[in-house]
Amino acid sequence: MVEYEPVIGLEVHAELKTASKMYCSCENRFGAEPNTLVCPVCMGLPGTLPRLNKKAVELAVKAGIAMNCTIQQGSYQDRKNYFYPDLPKSYQISQSERPLCKNGYLDVLVEGQRKRVRIERIHIEEDAGKLIHDPQSGTTLADYVRCGVPLIEIVTEPDIGSSQEAHAFLETVRSTLKALDISDCKMQEGSVRCDVNVSLREKGSPSLGTRCEMKNVNSFSGAVRGIEYEISRQLRLLTARETIRQETRRWDDAKGLSTVMRTKENAMDYRFFPEPDLGLITVPEELISRIRSSMPELPGEKLFRYTEELGLKEQEAKIIAFDTEKARLFEASLSSKKASARTLCSLIVGEITKFLKDNSCEIRDMRLTPEELAELAGDTEQGRISSSSAKKVLKELLTVGGNVKEITKRLGLEQDSDPESIKKLVTQVIAQQPEAVREFRNGKTSALNHIIGLCMKASKGRADPAMVRKFAEKLINDKEV
Repeated sequence: MVEYEPVIGLEVHAELKTASKMYCSCENRFGAEPNTLVCPVCMGLPGTLPRLNKKAVELAVKAGIAMNCTIQQGSYQDRKNYFYPDLPKSYQISQSERPLCKNGYLDVLVEGQRKRVRIERIHIEEDAGKLIHDPQSGTTLADYVRCGVPLIEIVTEPDIGSSQEAHAFLETVRSTLKALDISDCKMQEGSVRCDVNVSLREKGSPSLGTRCEMKNVNSFSGAVRGIEYEISRQLRLLTARETIRQETRRWDDAKGLSTVMRTKENAMDYRFFPEPDLGLITVPEELISRIRSSMPELPGEKLFRYTEELGLKEQEAKIIAFDTEKARLFEASLSSKKASARTLCSLIVGEITKFLKDNSCEIRDMRLTPEELAELAGDTEQGRISSSSAKKVLKELLTVGGNVKEITKRLGLEQDSDPESIKKLVTQVIAQQPEAVREFRNGKTSALNHIIGLCMKASKGRADPAMVRKFAEKLINDKEV
């Protein structure tokens, strides 16, 4: 039986964080009333001339450097011709033959393994408008506010072999663009979207299969579902010895399936030609050097460092590395050397992340400082406060701020590590639990946990749990009770 393997390529479109649109002075802002932020240039009216947004080029160059691309001098823009109601001038200004950035790569982490995804190109282009369909009246309205919004398109080589690898790549791209303030990457606002190209080939074959492209993928989880659906669909056709047609499909995430939009005899059917109203783009070497030298450690690099050098688990490390504010808090707390990376990671990924979600807020909205987080983590590691008490102190730090030692004392949460008082406490509890003692001596190990739980309850969580266990085992095994 023939075995097949998937070959996947991605085209990621990201809106750039500029004040104005790509070729005119209209404000670049989400949420405006339909057809308000428009002008003759972005509407493509006769006699208008576009003027390239310098900031958009700089942000595209920054993305290219972050993704290890070559920045091409003398790149130019092209007209991509197609007819659709959301494109009033019937062409989109994009880049075809000579993109701004090319031949890059991005390393991603997938189930503990490094995966290098080559990037064919990153080019600049303008966005199209938006169609609003009313199923009740059967009418379609056009909103042209988005026309001319600056985009970069990141096009990968067909290096991705699974939906998991695609998801890891998309997560890394998004966190990189956000960390560098290139895009706000708000998927709910459509500022990051992707098209997915999927084909199947015989396992080990150098030849690629027939490619199908999926559009309308508006979430990373949707990309995973879409890829898995398309792999299953193509595998079903190949198994039945049917022909896979090269086509563009629309992904419907609500229904979990894709439908045909159009077929393509030739993939390059847009009749590209150089944009006659815009000149060559020359990026000064000084600008490239300045951007390169100012580049911080990127989220993907942080992820590898956290897992390989600090020993953090992959999923926990991602939660911190891919969130700029959480990474800043983690790094600042770690620099005090009062606590280990694992303890700090546990607090940030656990209680702090839960607090942010429950209260719909950001790290910057909290009263917690890196110094106090490190102090709390250190006290927990050193046994000066129990893990359950640490949660209570952390809640105070998050909501009202303050000092760890003062809060711990005020709430009466200092951990009791005095051997004599703990031994006395354990002796008293054991004396009241003859049945549990008998069960433990007869081999029921869970009876010991019952006794330890009662000891912790009696101490109101203040007793050192390790010391409680030590004394409980000793007192029972030595038959002192």
